[in-house]
Amino acid sequence: APIKIHKLRGNVSALEGSGGNIAVLTGQDGKVFVDAGITASRLRILEAANSLSRDPITHLINTHWHFDHADGNAWLNAEGAEITAHANTHKHLMSATKVDDWDFNFQPPALAAVPTDVFDTEKTLKLNGSTLQLKHYGPAHTDSDISVNFSEADILHVGDTYWNGIYPFIDYSTGGSITGTIKATEANLAAATKQTIVIPGHGAPVSNREELSSYRDMLVAIHDNVARLKQQGRSVEEAISAKPTAAF
Repeated sequence: APIKIHKLRGNVSALEGSGGNIAVLTGQDGKVFVDAGITASRLRILEAANSLSRDPITHLINTHWHFDHADGNAWLNAEGAEITAHANTHKHLMSATKVDDWDFNFQPPALAAVPTDVFDTEKTLKLNGSTLQLKHYGPAHTDSDISVNFSEADILHVGDTYWNGIYPFIDYSTGGSITGTIKATEANLAAATKQTIVIPGHGAPVSNREELSSYRDMLVAIHDNVARLKQQGRSVEEAISAKPTAAF
């Protein structure tokens, strides 16, 4: 698939077309990637990134462990990127991990793909004249999700805690839940203003607080609808038949 480039501000761009949405920060410290996409897209990602600048790739941040965000880790590391991620991303990439909903076992990748710069709660990086604030949500889409805030540019990459215009996939097998995803979305709204550019993990890669708020409202409404059906003692089949997502 082609890679579409969305130039944002503060030397930050979004790359769309390889798994999750990728952010790239350019500058004298080298290119900084947020998420790695899928390895099959390597040549197209390189072509897109090199059209932004000829700086070497020096840093990669994974928003979480899923393959559509971390499959490209090994080749980006080979290009020179140090990989930063939450401790649970490191944990999942170091061992075989099953995603129940996909009925698939992900085998551990080569060690080159495993993050070496690991943190638990928060971390701040100073690169290319920008302050990058990394924060762990707690269990949300998975147990490894982080946000990346480009402070000066006022750009917030929220990974798969936000799927813009589409229903989310929530990986309960590695710690995710709809209540955790709602909590993460509330944190994203608290961190954003009307001027903030929000980069979701999937869907249209350039979003804003208003669209993020609509996404939160959708999650809350469907959660409440399903909770009500469960309290009434409905079976799964009866809950589906009641169409609790029909408004969306």
